[in-house]
Amino acid sequence: MTASLASVVLMTITERDEIVAILTKHRGLFLVTVAGLTDEQARLTPTVSALSLGGLVKHVTATVAQWLDFVEHGPAGGGMGIDWENPDPALFEAFANGFRLLPEETLAGVLEDWEAAAARTDALVRSADLDETHPLPQAPWFPPGEVWSNRRVFMHVLAEIAQHAGHADILRESIDGQKTMG
Repeated sequence: MTASLASVVLMTITERDEIVAILTKHRGLFLVTVAGLTDEQARLTPTVSALSLGGLVKHVTATVAQWLDFVEHGPAGGGMGIDWENPDPALFEAFANGFRLLPEETLAGVLEDWEAAAARTDALVRSADLDETHPLPQAPWFPPGEVWSNRRVFMHVLAEIAQHAGHADILRESIDGQKTMG
């Protein structure tokens, strides 16, 4: 009995470790959907949706970056910069281009941005006050006056990654039959 007790390694797993672990898992599942693709394949829109795999990587990366700005700077750092009362068509075009892998962009390039956002996310999960709160930026999809903790923001980032990983699975399977799981 003493020998077996001596071989037990005690590990302390913190909430922050758990958050980073689940983010890492779902980022990895998402990345399976783009593994081995050419830039041309990453631009394909093989379903009735306008979504492409390269565009999804780009969109999730940009969305994560906006939420990380929100954690660091509050609502001034996490908005889209759109005046919802008088929207600028150029901003909406830029938003739409955030879902596309443009001709001058490469899958490798957007994946570099993805990795940088992942590293930044993990660093913030480990350093930010998870209980600190900020009012959400003004947007039609947020109730006025709603406040989120940094913890909730990181859970929202996880949901964003997981939801779009599902979209990406469908796109990849439509391109060449590859499945993330199963």
